[in-house]
Amino acid sequence: MDVARSRRGPRRVALVSAHTSPLAQAGTGDAGGLNTYVVGLARALAARGDQVDLLTRATAPDQPPVVPVEAGVRVRHVPAGPLREVEKEELPGLVGAMADHLVADAAADGGYDVVHSHYWLSGQVGRRLAAAWHAPLVHSMHTMALVKDLHRGPGQAREPQVRVSGERAVVAASDGLVASTADEARELVELYGADPARVAVVPPGVDLSAFSPSPVEGGERAALGLRPEDRVLLFAGRLQPLKGPDVLLRAAAELLARRPDGALRGSLVVAVVGGPSGRGTGQRAREDLRALAGRLGLAGRAGHRDVVRLLDPQPAPELARWYRAADVVAVPSRTESFGLVALEAQACGTPVVATATGGLRTAVADGRTGLLVEDADPGRWADALGALLDDEPRRRVLGEAASTHAAGFSWAATARRTQEVYARAAAGRGVRGEDRPPVRAACS
Repeated sequence: MDVARSRRGPRRVALVSAHTSPLAQAGTGDAGGLNTYVVGLARALAARGDQVDLLTRATAPDQPPVVPVEAGVRVRHVPAGPLREVEKEELPGLVGAMADHLVADAAADGGYDVVHSHYWLSGQVGRRLAAAWHAPLVHSMHTMALVKDLHRGPGQAREPQVRVSGERAVVAASDGLVASTADEARELVELYGADPARVAVVPPGVDLSAFSPSPVEGGERAALGLRPEDRVLLFAGRLQPLKGPDVLLRAAAELLARRPDGALRGSLVVAVVGGPSGRGTGQRAREDLRALAGRLGLAGRAGHRDVVRLLDPQPAPELARWYRAADVVAVPSRTESFGLVALEAQACGTPVVATATGGLRTAVADGRTGLLVEDADPGRWADALGALLDDEPRRRVLGEAASTHAAGFSWAATARRTQEVYARAAAGRGVRGEDRPPVRAACS
């Protein structure tokens, strides 16, 4: 049987993103690479014949129940709790209501053929839906509490136990688990006891129509307020300790300290594109970075511009312009399940310096498309960044190889391999039967 079809026509796929809307701007609140991932996957699945619904919690009274994205893809806003954004800590108490609504709403048309949940909160919803609709449950972790705890930044608290327990329950209930890299697959098995037979490695893709090299060298800089002689280091992502924007600022300060003649100070630009993560105390992240820049001497002094520019999250076309304008894109994450920013930047022909952790070891080919740094030490980061800023011919070679490397990660390939996971999960579920653990308690 064609894996892209069910017995009643196009396969109906539910992609569950409970805690953040696929329509949200990546880099704001809880929206990040997961948002980019689910939309890219949905479009590619639809191109291969599936009918895809992106299921997310309604967060405003004026949101339409259904928002068409393109042919075969739509977003469904599901009532569950207050019609506003809430703290992430409140969401575990709302996912049960979201599942209740979806189960009742889909009863009339039989639900979906596959439930694919993204992040542990969505997995709690997905467990309920898969059981009610007699559908296979496929889950993508994106980030894992036990892995984050191993790589906590300074002053960062451990992940809550409710999340750890919830992740373990979703792993046990899933008919298929999608890991972005072999390292993530190993972590699922070793840290969560996942059955290796149910784990598949499927790298994410990159939108090569949005992210590509500039046809005109240096053509982006003037429009972004940059000079031809500027040396531009770029960070893009949510402003949170795990992503390490502070590491880039400290490395930039180290670079300037090593060059007391002041030449680099007159040309160095550290552009930070992104917004605070979450709500509440997370909203202070921008001001915390601004204060750090001041303490490090990166703020403007008499006769000098500010070295650091803090910019709001950008839509894909504008973000691509910043990638192309940068000399180097820095991804100093303390841990990263994959690192789509690294892939997007390389697709634009810009070399990347990234931490040698998680999926970044796959996203960046060390020494060929960029450089990997072992840890968050600012001195090591200054070494790597300075080496590339001082060597334009090397940046050119790395950039050309980077765009070729990124072109190997297409959403079409991701969708094809994900559909194979769906088919195996459906076949495996038929063997397992209805052996899912109880679900209501985990959703409460």
